Amino acid sequence: MSKVTQGVSTGDEDAASESQDSKTETPDLFRNRLSTDEIYERVLIEADEEIGRCVRELFFSGVAAGFAITITVLLYASMTNAAGEIPIVGALLYPIGFLYIILGNYQLYTENTLPPVALVLDRLASFPAMFGMWATVLAGNLVGGTVGALLLAYGGVMSPEVTTTLTGIATTGVETAWFDLFFKAVFAGLIVAGVVWVDFGVRNSTTRFLLVYVAFLAIPLGGLFHVVVASTEVMYLVFLGEIGLLFGITNFALPVLLGNTLGGVVLVTTINYYQTSHEIHELSDTLSVSEWLFTNKTALDPEKLKERLEEKISH
Repeated sequence: MSKVTQGVSTGDEDAASESQDSKTETPDLFRNRLSTDEIYERVLIEADEEIGRCVRELFFSGVAAGFAITITVLLYASMTNAAGEIPIVGALLYPIGFLYIILGNYQLYTENTLPPVALVLDRLASFPAMFGMWATVLAGNLVGGTVGALLLAYGGVMSPEVTTTLTGIATTGVETAWFDLFFKAVFAGLIVAGVVWVDFGVRNSTTRFLLVYVAFLAIPLGGLFHVVVASTEVMYLVFLGEIGLLFGITNFALPVLLGNTLGGVVLVTTINYYQTSHEIHELSDTLSVSEWLFTNKTALDPEKLKERLEEKISH
């Protein structure tokens, strides 16, 4: 064999070796991303832990989240006023309250349109348990938002100019048509539940911060509505004597609540449920139909649930 042939042969062998190494390394590159099943597994385990918390813990976590929304309301109005009533500039600080909530692991109603619903779809938790969690968290959010609205109305927190701006922002929501509010809220619910889903696949705090900031910035930029923000604005107007409580609830808060719920449950949770593999839903330790519909039970504690799911998923 000539030296030229040997050189070509050696080159081919090296190229083949490099190609083989590249093929071997490629899967590791893509494994930096979690699969849909792995994200769903995290959702279920987290939901199982949260739904098992006592009412007191859920309620006061909800109160903290509701009060944090006051920060969003305050800064949105203050920034809008400082920017000469330009909403796009004012929206830049809108996500701050939501960052505080999500990075601090507080309970927000719209976040819970994903994890506990996934548990119920797999019959790992009952409908009454999910509705109980929803009611507790929402009540906490509304209490926290009401306290914040009271402080904004009577605490001297804002200048007269910012007070006028906030009153204008809140009034705009109240004057929006019922079904317009509903469908705008559907898209906001989709955004929030989508953030929750993607957040379970995020591996570092910087990415999580950017994810939450950009996603929640889309709500004011898109002219959308979030139920806890809307409820805080309603209570603010009620405290100022601008509207009646019943009118604010039925014409502003209620359509936003229903829209957020539909957007989160149907457009995110259910679709993500059906895009996961069939195997992950084949758990033997599920609730009976009667338990699923009429009791306040969950099927497994988080550790046992994790063991069952690990058997189904190839990491």
